Amino acid sequence: MRIRLKTKWNNQTREVSLEDTVSVLAFNAWKLGMQALLEIENQNFQTDTQMQRMAVMEEIMAFLVHVLDRIAYTQLDEADRQQLISRFALKLADHIQDNARDFAGAGDYRNPFINKLNERLADYAESSWDEVTQQPGFSMGLSFGQHITASLGPRDQQWVLDYIQRTLMPELLEPYRRVLERLGLLATQ
Repeated sequence: MRIRLKTKWNNQTREVSLEDTVSVLAFNAWKLGMQALLEIENQNFQTDTQMQRMAVMEEIMAFLVHVLDRIAYTQLDEADRQQLISRFALKLADHIQDNARDFAGAGDYRNPFINKLNERLADYAESSWDEVTQQPGFSMGLSFGQHITASLGPRDQQWVLDYIQRTLMPELLEPYRRVLERLGLLATQ
């Protein structure tokens, strides 16, 4: 998965605010999510409607929020971590709201996403995480795959889980980790 990431500031001398950091994170997360969705469709997995695609994007965004939360847990103090994760989640909720409204018309898409996000964060919190490599463990990858699978059509559900875990998740996490490294949220390996 090769896409351009926006992680450099025009004015290198100014202090970067939390809002700027969150905006860059959300922009790149959305871009990575769209690329992952395109990869799913290129593999011919069943996505029939725009709202089904939005459901896949919600799952990808929830996963990326949790990955950031796991990484931030070791990098930031509790107050800074909570502020970063909250603002990041709200910025992604804005993206969900804007895009879903374009596809399905007026309505509240933000609060259902936040509710789903809270459910997923609780689910992922119970799954494995490799502290050394700062990577999802098998059970987290399995949960992520199951959530994506549930969002897709029934035709390919038996095949998509393996694809998500073995191919899509690593391809999604590699550029995401680069974004986090460039923003100073993850130590360079």
